[in-house]
Amino acid sequence: LDGLVAVFSAREGVQPQSEKVWRQADKYRVPRMIFVNKMDRPDSNFFNVVEKVKTRLGSNAVPIQIPIGAAETFQGVIDLVENKAYFYKNDLGTDIEVTDIPAEYQAEAAKYRNALIEIAAEQDDALLEKFFSGETLTMEEIRTGLRKGVLDGDLTPVLVGSAINNVGIHTLLDMI
Repeated sequence: LDGLVAVFSAREGVQPQSEKVWRQADKYRVPRMIFVNKMDRPDSNFFNVVEKVKTRLGSNAVPIQIPIGAAETFQGVIDLVENKAYFYKNDLGTDIEVTDIPAEYQAEAAKYRNALIEIAAEQDDALLEKFFSGETLTMEEIRTGLRKGVLDGDLTPVLVGSAINNVGIHTLLDMI
């Protein structure tokens, strides 16, 4: 087994069977990532799932995407690495509009992006030095830090979407 993609429902979050699989992955030091699915369903809560992953699984879960809306207002995702918003315009996930992050999400996106950049920088001494000197990390440097952290088991990237509507699936496949 080379890696694990754990899929959690945005409604139910971490379930007992998920904990069992997660412990096995811990035991064998399997690199992993998380996809929070079903953001289009009522009572979906991405941030609650991320918090449950941290507390119940003891994971250093790091969102690399955050949702744009939830349930009936779920429209797409904000990619924190690219710092762009992806709006899905049809039910097939084939018509995607890439834009700047909407004003109402900029503060939240900046908060999570800063945390993402810091944890990516912590994975490599050269990146950490660049980060602390106040320089901006490039997208490639962020990706390099994230990859190293995932392979070392120091962090677990979290993506979000809706598989039934193909929202966020292209990014998930790229990440794999």
